[in-house]
Amino acid sequence: MTKYFTLLALALALVMAPADALAEDENYELNWFLLVNYAGRIGDLSTGFGDGSDYVLGEERLRLDLSAWADSIEAEARLRLDFYHDALTGEFDIDLREAYIDYTANAFDFRVGRQVITWGVGDLIFINDVWPKDWVSFFTGRPLGYLKLGIDGARIRYSGDALSAEFVYVPTFEPDNLPGADRFSYFDPFVNVPNRIEQKPERTFENSELAVRIYGNLADFDVSGYLYKGFWHSPGVTLNNPFMPTTATMFYPELNVYGASAQGAAVGGILSLEAGYYDSPEDREGLDPTIPNSQFRWLVGYSRQLMEDFTLGVQYYQERIVDHGAYLSTLPPGFPAARDYRDVVTISLDRWLSRQTWRIFFFAYFSPNDNDYYLLPSITHKFSDKLALTAGANIFGGEEDYTFFGQFDENDNVYLSLRFDF
Repeated sequence: MTKYFTLLALALALVMAPADALAEDENYELNWFLLVNYAGRIGDLSTGFGDGSDYVLGEERLRLDLSAWADSIEAEARLRLDFYHDALTGEFDIDLREAYIDYTANAFDFRVGRQVITWGVGDLIFINDVWPKDWVSFFTGRPLGYLKLGIDGARIRYSGDALSAEFVYVPTFEPDNLPGADRFSYFDPFVNVPNRIEQKPERTFENSELAVRIYGNLADFDVSGYLYKGFWHSPGVTLNNPFMPTTATMFYPELNVYGASAQGAAVGGILSLEAGYYDSPEDREGLDPTIPNSQFRWLVGYSRQLMEDFTLGVQYYQERIVDHGAYLSTLPPGFPAARDYRDVVTISLDRWLSRQTWRIFFFAYFSPNDNDYYLLPSITHKFSDKLALTAGANIFGGEEDYTFFGQFDENDNVYLSLRFDF
């Protein structure tokens, strides 16, 4: 608990610091908000997953958002910190969302510390945005700002007349936060293996994540190219004994990503294009069933404002397994086989009413070849500039219990999210 008290003391010291303690050309801004989130499961679990609770989320969060800057040296510091209580476990904890320092020198911007990075043009579909995600937050109705996890690293940005670039260095790998058996039901081919071990990449210079984005404008389209060297953010699994396993080790294979995106005005709306090649350097021939095969991923999207405060968006996404025949030849007996490709169609409807005090939002994923879906309806009412309430649902379904969305069929939930800004 020492680190939590240290962070709390730092936060209080920053809040209570008198304004005249800062130099004349220095400034700061402090904001707080209280966020209450509850999500309850619809229906009963038929499997042994979950802790038996009707709730998949119950928490109260107090956010501290502090910015301080010095114009004389073009520097800024940012701290975003959540103090929260998990009502389902009774635990209090601290979630350090972001903590970084920015410095600008001519055409270069430097950022060091915990930060959230967003790349690509997909709407809730991620190809070149390889940075870690919190899928537990997404599937339980936390605000979308909690989908992205912060990474600890350095970002250098160069802003040029024709081309600009970003370079990202991450010394310590952070995986996705995936649903666990404590609150979710999902397809687990190793459900009878009693022991689980997570094995993250060793913290060495060789295992650092490196990424580059080069971007500019071409024919009125914002165009970007991407390179990434790191690891798959969802784990592979190895067994200590293939016949009578007692231990399953979750590990993160190496991954290289090469991609591009373009976005611009077209046909009365916004057209988005993105593609990426996922290279598995540890098993390019696809003969190791514990390592994901290389993949090619792409999407095309279009959004348009149909009328004032009403926007429609559609996307088509596909990921295709390279060397699908090799994948099938090494698939262990009894394991369901993935198709050579998976596609997803999304639709989003975003409507504001009554002077933007009411928001009706609907987002849907549907996979034609997996025949599964995920629906996210919600409605928000802003009582004032400081108080807002959101009610929504996460609805899963599918023909098979092992497809991406179909496996979560028993995790349908409704949620409430209340936010009060101080």
